[in-house]
Formats: sequence, C-alpha cells, structure tokens
Amino acid sequence: MNYRSIANVFGVLLIVTGSSMVLPILCSLYYGGDDLVDLLVSALVVVLVGVVFKRIYRKNYDFSMKDGLFLAFFGWVVISAVSTLPFILHGSIPSFTDAFFEMMSGYTTTGATILTDIESVPHGLLFWRSQTHLLGGMGFLTLTLIFLPHGMGGVRIFRAESSPGQVITREKFKARNKDTMLWLWSIYIVLNLLQTVLLMTGGMTLFDALCHAFGTVSTSGYSTMNASVGAFDSAFIDWVTIVFMFLGGVTFVLFYQLAMLDVKSVLQNTEFRWYVSFTLVFTLSVSLVLYTNRTYDGFWDSLRYGTFQVVSLLTTTGFTTADYELWPQAALMFLFAVCFIGACAGSTTSGIKVVHYVLICKYMYESIRKIFIQPMTVYTVRLNGKPVEAGVVDLAVCYFIVNIFLILVGGCVVVLFDPVDYVTAISSIIATLMNIGPGFGAIGPSENYAFFSDTTKWFLSWNMLVGRLEMFSALVIFFPVFWKR
Repeated sequence: MNYRSIANVFGVLLIVTGSSMVLPILCSLYYGGDDLVDLLVSALVVVLVGVVFKRIYRKNYDFSMKDGLFLAFFGWVVISAVSTLPFILHGSIPSFTDAFFEMMSGYTTTGATILTDIESVPHGLLFWRSQTHLLGGMGFLTLTLIFLPHGMGGVRIFRAESSPGQVITREKFKARNKDTMLWLWSIYIVLNLLQTVLLMTGGMTLFDALCHAFGTVSTSGYSTMNASVGAFDSAFIDWVTIVFMFLGGVTFVLFYQLAMLDVKSVLQNTEFRWYVSFTLVFTLSVSLVLYTNRTYDGFWDSLRYGTFQVVSLLTTTGFTTADYELWPQAALMFLFAVCFIGACAGSTTSGIKVVHYVLICKYMYESIRKIFIQPMTVYTVRLNGKPVEAGVVDLAVCYFIVNIFLILVGGCVVVLFDPVDYVTAISSIIATLMNIGPGFGAIGPSENYAFFSDTTKWFLSWNMLVGRLEMFSALVIFFPVFWKR
C-alpha cells in the first residue's frame, strides 16, 4: 500500500475536521459557554497534527483499490477519535469509550447516544455533536475528495466509500468525481438551509433549527432536547421534519435530474416508486392501528404520530415524537419490520436499501415463473427499464443475507458481554448496524446506550461503521489476503 499517500489524505482529513470546529466555537462565543477553550484547543491540536502529516508526506501517489478501502475504514475511525477531544477536555463525556461511541454515532448518522441529560451539555458542544451529522451524512471522505487533486486516487476512495446500492444503480452524473461531489454537497447544503428556515418559521431558535436540520437531511437523529422533536409539541415542526426525512431518503441523483428539469427520469425510477409505496403502506397501516385502538384523539393525530415514526425509522433517522413502545403491539410489529428496509441507495440513509428488495423480489418472481410456469424462458431482471447483470442480482442477495447473519451473530455477542434481554440485544445490533439509533427494549425511544459495558460499546461502534460503509468495505480488511502484497 502507498502509506505516504494514505498519510497525506489523513492529514487533509484532520485539517478539515479541525477547521470544521469554527462554527461550534462561534456558537460557544455567542452563548458564553464554558466549552470555548476546549473547542479552541481541540481545533488547534487537530489542525496542527493534520498540517504536520500534510507537510511530511507532500507527494501524492496514485491510490490502489486496497488503499481506498484502507482509507474508507480507518479514515472514519481517525476522525471519530480526534473529534472526541472537546468532550473529554470539557468533561461532559470524560470517558474516551463513551466519547468515541458518541462521535462514531454522529459521523455514521446513527444517532445512538450515551448522554442521559442532553440539555445540560453546553451549546458549543451540542452544535459540534450535531455537526458531525452534517459532515457524515454525505460521507466525510467524499467531502475530503473536494480538497484532493484530480485523478484516480479520488476514484478509488469514492468507490471504497460507495454503497453496493450505488454500484447497482450506477449513480454518477458528472465525468469527474470532484464535480459530482460538489453538486451533491450543494444540493445537501440547500436542503439543510431550507429546512432551517422552515423550522424557524415554526418557532425554533436558529440554534435548534440548525441542529435539527443537520440531523434530519442526513437522516441521523441527534436532537438538542432530551425528548427529541417531541419536546417542541408542534404539528408544523413534525410535518416539516417528516418531509425532509423523506427527502433525505431519496437518491440524490434525482434532485440533480429535477434541477435539470428531467422529470421523466424521476418518474421512471423504479427504486423511488417502491420507496414511495413502502412509505405509504407502512404509514397508513401504523396510523390505522393507532386510530382503531384510540391511542390518540382522532385520525389526524394518529396519522401525524404514525407517519413521523414510520418515516423516521424507514429512513434510519431515529427522531421521535412519542414513546412508541407504549403503542399497540400491531404498530410495534410494523415499526420493527420497517427497521429492516432503509430508503434509497445514493441517499444519506443506511440500512439494507430499497433497491436490494426490488432486485430480490424481481429475482424471486422470475425464478418461480421459470421453474413452475415457463421452464424454457430466459428471464431478465430489469431496473429502471434496463436489464441487470446476474452478478449484480447475486450482490443484492449476498448483501441481504450477510446483514441478517450479522444481526443474529451480533445479538449473541451482546448477550455474552451484557446481561440484557434478547429483544434489547437484537435491537441494539439492528439499531447500530442499520444506523437507526433508538430501538426496542432497554434502548427504546425514552432510553439510551449508557448502561452497556465498554466492550459492548466498542462492538456497537464497529457495527455503526460496518453499517455506514454498507458492510463490504468494512469487512474486507479482516480477510488475510487483503494485507498481502
């Protein structure tokens, strides 16, 4: 591997990370918090170390795919580790394990937290905590690509951090990866700003609006309130958040096509149609269960709370407006099923992704038809009206199977280290591997992850990273052949 080039990119990562603490520093200045010095020291240390790496390893070599995979995995680990400095120096999260868990959860857009009293944390640190969502939502390494020279190195990193779903849909609309990243980040920032304005219209302060916008468009889930979005008790804020959680789950290529007035491509997108269908079916089902059981007063309240929670879990956001574990069992069953779906590939969401279900369902249909109805037929699975290669279908099936395998094995690992019930154990793996955040049992919407042992927290942090890199890029480094020449 080209370690000099890898060290050079790590230097850029550290410089970008340290420089991004400017906004939390300004926030701390405005509110007069006692976290100002801690943020300043952390920013200077991180930037200084990054400059040292950048100056020592000046020359950029071409990256191999192995280098890209190494960066995709350890890059996230490094930025999560250095981002813990403000919390450790301030003392709001004195344990490195807890701070690393919180930062890994932030960057991977999981939203799982170990904080028991969020509102007691100073504004600057809360802003930094939410800003990790903004940076991680589009992929931190994709942001770094903007600051790297043009060339194949960027291509390798982009491929290593891309999800299998993006490989399947081949979503790229610019010849150069840097141009693609600039467009994606521009769309991403516009959505964040638009939601911020709407939330302020609904009564939020600029601070709360920015923090919640960061956690919505990135489908992450960190809130500035202990009761999450439910603390504002506003139907307007709930519906605005629902809309932008849904938009965060849409393939970002579709936003570009809309900007180019290519409405036809949007309407023909198979995954988007399935995504809309999943959303409608589950929101109506949960809302009807809440209405028929008179959980809320009237159908519209049932629709509001049911829709919010379904979209939040479907897009792996994790915001809450109610303690859904108090809902009828039928509603909980639908919510549990939603956790296994995820939204669209090429969005800010994690999870198994709709495109994989599209391919698997079409593959099952065509296989059954070939076996029992038309044995001589040569079938073809199609996506967006185009035939899909057999290897791509195999990738979708493999991705689904490995996800289920990791959930089952992970649940067994958790109960080995912590004496929790099986619902909590399995749910903790689903919530971290799918980057959802809240789950069921002892990690429900009104609970957190603080009670887990340090060993379990490290294991769950690893699950977050595996889920964010969508498995293969994170798992391949454990193959012995990866480290051979």
